[in-house]
Amino acid sequence: MGLRYLPGAAGFGVPVDALRDARPDLADLWGRPAATRLIDRLSGATPVGAQRLLLDAAPPTPSPLATRIRTLATRTARVRDIADALGYSDRQLHRHCLAAFGYGPKTLHRVLRFQRALSLARGGLPFTDVAARAGYADQAHLARDVGDLAGTTLTALVRAPAAS
Repeated sequence: MGLRYLPGAAGFGVPVDALRDARPDLADLWGRPAATRLIDRLSGATPVGAQRLLLDAAPPTPSPLATRIRTLATRTARVRDIADALGYSDRQLHRHCLAAFGYGPKTLHRVLRFQRALSLARGGLPFTDVAARAGYADQAHLARDVGDLAGTTLTALVRAPAAS
């Protein structure tokens, strides 16, 4: 079983770019004693019970900087604007983003825009309206981004049950 967090929403105490595309052992993230306690509690739990236990045992909260970067990235795709708002150079911002999110600020913006578009589409909005409201140039731009990030179509994602 695994958990997927919103970008930058979990503070692991480990740079996230070191975890991206990996399946780290829980003990490497939370320490052996905490991991052992959680695993003991999970044994024999139903899937729903296990999910509740995992959510209750969430890792430490994210850094305020990660939260601020995520907030700024929802508002603008311009790296320079985000960096200026934080008083960082573009390069400093990129390093902070790698550590907090596992990728740079442009990719963070794309992921957040994609998540917003998916939420709007699942709410029943026509795809042309989804594209406009989520900040895409047009519906074709939305379709390309969905294909790049999810490897499928927006229609298929909307029809699939949402992960909880």
